[in-house]
Amino acid sequence: MSKRDTEASVIENKETVLPVAEHPKVEVSNIEDAASAEEIDENGIIVRQRRVSSDDCNEFGHGKGHMMTAYFNVVCVVAGTGTLGLPRAFADGGWLGILILMLAYLMAVYSGIVLIRCLYYKAGQRLHDFKAVGTAAFGSIGYLVASVLHFMNLFGCPALYLVLAGSNMHNLLLHTSARLTQPIWTIIVGVFLLIPSLMQKTLHEVTLTSAIGAICTMIAVLVVVIVAPMDRAVHPDRPVIHDPVIWHGFPTALSTIAFSFGGNNTYPHVEHALRKPHQWKYAVSAGLSTCALLYFLTAVPGYYAYGRDTQSPIYDSLPIGPGRAAATIVMTIHVILAIPIFTTSFSLEFEQFSRVNEARLGKMGAWLGRAIIRTVTMVILVILAVFVPFFSDFMSLIGALGNCGLVFMLPILCYLKLTGWRNKKYYELVFCAFTVFLGIIGCIFGTIDAIKALAHDFETSKAK
Repeated sequence: MSKRDTEASVIENKETVLPVAEHPKVEVSNIEDAASAEEIDENGIIVRQRRVSSDDCNEFGHGKGHMMTAYFNVVCVVAGTGTLGLPRAFADGGWLGILILMLAYLMAVYSGIVLIRCLYYKAGQRLHDFKAVGTAAFGSIGYLVASVLHFMNLFGCPALYLVLAGSNMHNLLLHTSARLTQPIWTIIVGVFLLIPSLMQKTLHEVTLTSAIGAICTMIAVLVVVIVAPMDRAVHPDRPVIHDPVIWHGFPTALSTIAFSFGGNNTYPHVEHALRKPHQWKYAVSAGLSTCALLYFLTAVPGYYAYGRDTQSPIYDSLPIGPGRAAATIVMTIHVILAIPIFTTSFSLEFEQFSRVNEARLGKMGAWLGRAIIRTVTMVILVILAVFVPFFSDFMSLIGALGNCGLVFMLPILCYLKLTGWRNKKYYELVFCAFTVFLGIIGCIFGTIDAIKALAHDFETSKAK
């Protein structure tokens, strides 16, 4: 064999050996594009491209979860409190809330898909989390903004869930011998939730709890769909006021709806647990579509039955009886099961940052490190829930200050920055601009309204 034939044979069969940093920047239009590899010679010339199988995608450490795993995680994280608060959002904004809800749904699906695309924007690399996306796009400023939004949601949402769980347990057992104050119930729930938090190393292990949580939400929706219209029919003389649109309540309604679709900061971890990461767009689309359907089924009958007097959570508006008790119980189960998803997501990031792993600390040392991190996280959440026990206005503040940026603003801006905007269709750019604009409106004015409402709540509680 000649020398030229020998060199050609070597080039034909060699695998990529360049370090990741030396790969040229490649714009990725979908997740599947990330699952490809290039064979390059010593001069940087592409010899050929080959398709990477789903098993090869574990070069990024992907888990073994199926698409249904991701689907149930999305539904369990997103749907719970949104189902409870959206009827009140309609009371704040009027029937215009239907349009806002539909737009928010479309924007949330788009945001969830492009956020994961940002993880793979550079060939041969996968960014780890939401903060890494902000850093890659805008440097230290992006890291700071993403971190603030991330931790605001990561602590605000489970703290809000603890508020709801403690309040529900207090109300359910108020007239029994097991009655305790709301703060004590909040502490008990937090201690109880340490068990799954310590046992579940990654999000792959929460599939069963996520499925149960999603089913609980569907049961609560069924209760509202049946009981609320029946309550309206039983009391036809009760005045119920509906408004086509309430402009001054628009920011509050938008912030509540933004909260209802929050979950972007957990998406990188949910996607990472997938055995076939290209299925993410199907999982998030199906999950958020299910959430939107549940929202419509709850918000429309709830607002129709109670109008301006709709309360949050919605089951507080239902008449006392088996239906209200059932909705309260299943939603308590839901929020209790959803909290470990948030705490596990935070722990995974902090454990990686602090290098808490078996290779460095050994099996027992790594478990002890995880236990300390997750225990401290739960203690902080419980303290926050005990001192801010106002569900409705607390939810509006988190939605305005955190989720408007988390869902509507930062993922879109990072996507355009990392993959470019000149290669996008004009209608996609218009959609992106409108999404960011709504996020800014909700963030600024929704935050102002929520802070005023919380100040009023604290003053009222002190007066009592």
